[in-house]
Amino acid sequence: MSQKRTLPDPLTLIVFDFDGVFTDNKVYTAQDGSESVMCDRRDGLGVRMLKDEGIEMFILSMETNPVVEARARKLGLAVQQGCDDKAGFLAGYLQEHGIEPATVIYMGNDLNDLGAMKVSGYAVAPADAHPTVLEVADLVVAATGGNGAVRELCEFILKSRKTQ
Repeated sequence: MSQKRTLPDPLTLIVFDFDGVFTDNKVYTAQDGSESVMCDRRDGLGVRMLKDEGIEMFILSMETNPVVEARARKLGLAVQQGCDDKAGFLAGYLQEHGIEPATVIYMGNDLNDLGAMKVSGYAVAPADAHPTVLEVADLVVAATGGNGAVRELCEFILKSRKTQ
């Protein structure tokens, strides 16, 4: 894990990209055109632990696919799909809900996440993120997308809160 800055305090919101964060960025396509992805169950427990702490979270995805909604529903997270302008959506969401950007974490892995990472106060990336994303990230977790990256962030946040 590589950290450039300390976590926001207070922390009011975590926004996650889906593909490449909750998944390994691969999609399995069947001959009938249906798609599936692989997610790590450890991430789900991490999300639950943060929810128990009262931390708000949601998924912001450029992809529009029932698999994203199904996983979000399973995790009890709100989801915004089909978002081509993540930075614009996030900025509007924060303004509408009166959330200070400095209190927000955004976790993403690819170039389409850069704008949202810059809108939020703190940017996080999985270890296998695009090199440009790795440069921008305030925290790079050791795990790769779909292999416990979300869980690692969740545990890092919980551990940091206990030491404060």
